[in-house]
Amino acid sequence: MPKIHIAIAEDNQMALKAIEEKLSAYPDLVVKLKAMNGKILNDELAGHQIDLILMDIDMPLMNGIDATKEVKRHFPQIKVLVLTTFDDDEKIFEAIMAGASGYLLKEEPKDSIYKAILETMDGGAAMSPIIAMKALNLIRTPMQAQFTKQDFGLSPREIELLEQLKNGLTYEQLAANMYISIGTVRKHIENVYRKLQVNNKVNAVKVATDNRLI
Repeated sequence: MPKIHIAIAEDNQMALKAIEEKLSAYPDLVVKLKAMNGKILNDELAGHQIDLILMDIDMPLMNGIDATKEVKRHFPQIKVLVLTTFDDDEKIFEAIMAGASGYLLKEEPKDSIYKAILETMDGGAAMSPIIAMKALNLIRTPMQAQFTKQDFGLSPREIELLEQLKNGLTYEQLAANMYISIGTVRKHIENVYRKLQVNNKVNAVKVATDNRLI
């Protein structure tokens, strides 16, 4: 049976040990690299032959979302499977936009994680059941809305900001790209949310996309 070379990005030592114990039950899974954050992961990837990364989200220096973007930019052949405790819509959206192939919760039993790894390596999009339902709802919500296009009174600057949000950029990256302060970015986003009558980035992007503003 061919080996699958795994990297794990996880800053919590207890969680890392638990993940390794789950993977150890399967001889075809070989952990080749362990990193405490996304920066270390990306710095060391070139020195290893990695097929798939189990990526935590909440890590210091470079979180899992930014790390996934870097991995897919420099090593597009490597699969990224998010393994986290976060199940909120925004994190799911950001992970998918960053290039993750799947999204699992750490509470999943070892057999489910193993199956997800195999599915991901086979080109699938593995997700914990609750994550799959949330992802479906993210897709379904705009389909239930009116299809009459609106411009919502958005300024060209606000539309530019929405386009960059759609690409998964952080507030810091938005500020740098638009040559404004982070405080101004936050103010623009508050105005966008108010005009679109939403309260988070996921819904803002969905409404704007549904109305072909971006």
